[in-house]
Amino acid sequence: MVYATRMGSGAKLQSIGWVFPTSVLSLYGFFANCRPAEPFLTPYLIGPYKNISEEVLTNYLFPIWTYSYLAVLFPVFLLTDFLRYKPVIVVQGLFLVTNYVLLCFAPGLAAMTFLQFNYAVVTSTEVAYFSYIYSVIPPDRYQQATGYLRSAMLTGYTVGATLGQLLVSLAGLDLFYLNAISLGILSVAFLISIWLPMPQQGMFFRGEKAVPDVSTRGRTEEDARSMKEAEEVVGDGAGLDESHGARGGSGWCSMDNVAYAGRLLWRSFRESYSSRQLVYWSLWWAVATAGYNQVFNYIQLMWDHIEPSSTSSIYNGGVEAVSTLVGAATAFCVGHVKVTWDVWGELSLGVFSALGAVAVFLIGLTSNIWASYAGYVIFKACYILLITITTFQIASNLSMACYALMFGMNTFIALFLQTVLTGIVVDEKALGLDIVTQFIIYGSYYAAISVVFLIRGMYTVCAHYYRPESRLDQELKQKPKMVVLSSEQF
Repeated sequence: MVYATRMGSGAKLQSIGWVFPTSVLSLYGFFANCRPAEPFLTPYLIGPYKNISEEVLTNYLFPIWTYSYLAVLFPVFLLTDFLRYKPVIVVQGLFLVTNYVLLCFAPGLAAMTFLQFNYAVVTSTEVAYFSYIYSVIPPDRYQQATGYLRSAMLTGYTVGATLGQLLVSLAGLDLFYLNAISLGILSVAFLISIWLPMPQQGMFFRGEKAVPDVSTRGRTEEDARSMKEAEEVVGDGAGLDESHGARGGSGWCSMDNVAYAGRLLWRSFRESYSSRQLVYWSLWWAVATAGYNQVFNYIQLMWDHIEPSSTSSIYNGGVEAVSTLVGAATAFCVGHVKVTWDVWGELSLGVFSALGAVAVFLIGLTSNIWASYAGYVIFKACYILLITITTFQIASNLSMACYALMFGMNTFIALFLQTVLTGIVVDEKALGLDIVTQFIIYGSYYAAISVVFLIRGMYTVCAHYYRPESRLDQELKQKPKMVVLSSEQF
C-alpha cells in the first residue's frame, strides 16, 4: 500500500512536470532580485526627495525593519506551508511593488516607517521561494532545480546592481528614476508569480493524508529506534485519517490536519537537530547571518559617512555586483574541491570568519572609500562562500521537509540575535551608537565567532589525526542520524 501511495504521488508530480514551474520561479527570482535602486537606497533617503537625516535613518528607521521582521517571520513560516507557497510568493511580489510605490511617491517619515514594515514582510516570505519548488517537482530534480533558482537570484541581483551603477555613473540618471525603473521591473515579477502552478499540498499541512513511508540513509541500530518512533507517528496519522473520514471528509483547516502537521513539525525538528555536526553548522549559520545582516543593512550609511554622496560619486552598485560575483566564484570553486568537511569544516568556518572580521574592522576604521569598498567585497565573498558550504552540508543530510524547517529555525535564531544587536547597539532608545563604533562592534562580533570555531576546528582536526580511535573520530565517521520525512511520502 505504501508503495502504491508513493507511486501515485510520484505520478502526480511527473504529470505536473518540473520544467515549467522551475522556469517560472527562476524568472520570478531574477526579476524580483533585479532592483537597480537598492544599492542607492541610503543616498536616496537622505537626499532631497526624502530628506531624512543620517541619525534618524541609523537609529530609528532601519531598526524598525529588524523588529518587524522578527515579529512576522514565524507566523509567515507557518502560513507558507498552510497556504501552499504560491499565495505567499504572490504576496511577496505585491509587497515588493508596494515598497517601490512608497519610495517613489509617498513623502514623509511616517510613510518610510511603514515601508520598513512592508519590506519586513517581503524578506520574511523568502522561505516560500526556497520551499515552493520541492512541493511541485519530483525529488530526483531537487538539486538541479535548486541550482537554477539560486543562479536566477544571483544573476538578477548582479544585473540590477550593475544596471543601477551604469545608469548613475554613465547616464547621470536621477535616483528617483532609478526607483521608478525598479518599480517597473518588480511589477513584471509580480505578474510572473501569478503564473506559478498551485501545489497540491504542503510539506506539513495536508488536506488528504497518505500513509507515510519512513526510510533512512544507512540504517543503524540507533536508527531503528527512530524508525519505530516515526512509525508510531505514522500510525497516529493513519488513525486520524480513519477517524476523520468517519466524520465525513478531510478539511484543509480541520483540527486533525493541524494536529497531524504539528506531529510532523515536531518530528522534523527533532531529526533536524539530532546530529552534533548539524548543530555546529546551524550555529554558525545563525550567528554569522545575524552579523552579516547588520553589516549589509548599514554599509551604505558607512560609505556615506566616509564620503558623502551629496558631494562625491557613488559606486555602491558596482561594489555590490563585484562582491556578489566574487562570492559566487569562490562558492563555485569550492564546490569542485574534494574536502572532508566533517574534519575541516569547522576550521574553515573559523579561518574565513576571521578574514571577515578583519574586513569589517577595515570598513569601520579606514577613511579611504576604496579601502572600505575592498573590505566589503572580502567580507561578503567570505560569507557567501561559507553559507554555501553550510547549506550544502545541512541539506545533504536532511530531507527537504527537515531542511525547510531548519532553514526557518536558523533564520529565526539569526534574526533574534540581530534584533538583540540592533536593540542594544543601534536603537536610539538604547546606546544609539554612531556608525563607526557600530562597525567596530560588528568586527568584534565576527572575531568572537572566528575564535570559537577556530578552537573547535583545531580540536576536531587534532582529534581526527592524532587520536583516530577516539570517541570524536567515531562521531565523525558516523553519518548523522535522520529519518527522511520527504513531502512526497506523506
